[in-house]
Amino acid sequence: MSRLPISIFTLTLLLSAGLLLSVQPTADSGQPKTGPNSADVQKVLDKAVAYLKTTQQPDGGFSPKFAGPGITALVAAALVRNGVSPQEPVVAKALKFLEDKAKDDGGVYDKFLANYTTAVAVMAFKEANQNGKYNDVIKRAGEFIKKIQHEDEPTHLNHGGFGYDKPGKKGRPDLSNTGFSVEALLAAGLSKDDPAVQKALKFISRCQNLPGETNDQAYAKKTTDDDKGGLVYDPSAANDPKSKYRTGAGGLRSLGGMTYSGLKSFLYAGVSKDDPRVKAAVQWCRNHYTLEENPGMGKAGLYYYYHTFAKALDALGEEPFADAKGVKHDWRLELFQTLQKQQQANGSWHNTGEKTFGEDDPDLATAFAILSLSYCKKR
Repeated sequence: MSRLPISIFTLTLLLSAGLLLSVQPTADSGQPKTGPNSADVQKVLDKAVAYLKTTQQPDGGFSPKFAGPGITALVAAALVRNGVSPQEPVVAKALKFLEDKAKDDGGVYDKFLANYTTAVAVMAFKEANQNGKYNDVIKRAGEFIKKIQHEDEPTHLNHGGFGYDKPGKKGRPDLSNTGFSVEALLAAGLSKDDPAVQKALKFISRCQNLPGETNDQAYAKKTTDDDKGGLVYDPSAANDPKSKYRTGAGGLRSLGGMTYSGLKSFLYAGVSKDDPRVKAAVQWCRNHYTLEENPGMGKAGLYYYYHTFAKALDALGEEPFADAKGVKHDWRLELFQTLQKQQQANGSWHNTGEKTFGEDDPDLATAFAILSLSYCKKR
């Protein structure tokens, strides 16, 4: 993965190994599979909100020099999803900060990462859109995202993808940004059948280690049994012999955060659960079920992984979720227990892994953590 100013993998995109405590499956423990206790969730959330109030800038932003409006958008979306009112000062100030970053072209950005920050801003505005207050900014942001989709020929690897920025400006497409963009386009009101969504699904399909009709790329034919069905961050890495994500056979390693990102994108966009792409991705998730690391990445991008894990399994709707060994997981409870144990005394989360992809910033790690927390209880 290339280094960017910040990605979700740097901006978008852990705790020390000693703090990452294992959460045991509850399938055979006799506990009801109903997710965590609401009071316990609220305690964790209250500590997180208290922390965020101490780090919010006077203008309402969170780590704006580090990521423009991106982290602010993630924080706002996460808080509202957890039941914090858009009128609550910490949220209202964040939303005002985002509104002030809206450009004449419809994007919500500062100096870089125009696509990424616009996509996550749409998530925030959509969650907080009471009485249609943000209808216009959401619509215009959706139009902006649609315009900067890669429009290469259908046979080109980049076709349908989205990068961090506008094409030509650090704009190489990747699965993470394409996943966020699909989510934003749908939130902005585009139909699942809209050509922009369908083209994005084409790109996402080419990120999957599933040789055949849906992925015509040479690397997919070199996938291992262990990688089959999973998804990769950047399929063009297969052309880089120095890429650490290449396998000995010339394929690409499947990654946890990317597989769940691809799975939730398929499901959000209306791809059937019986579709071979969905079935293969789900099987990979069964084979690699864990909350101790981001499979294929270790502790790197762990909190990003948690949030894609939560979104995908919530969309899948399999409760409990059975791993490849037949162990049934109350994944909502297990995710909550993991987040609860990793929360710092000051209410934040902080990735202290060797490579964090931006999550060494507690504001970013906390944003992803509480976004994940919002899926621990069924809505």
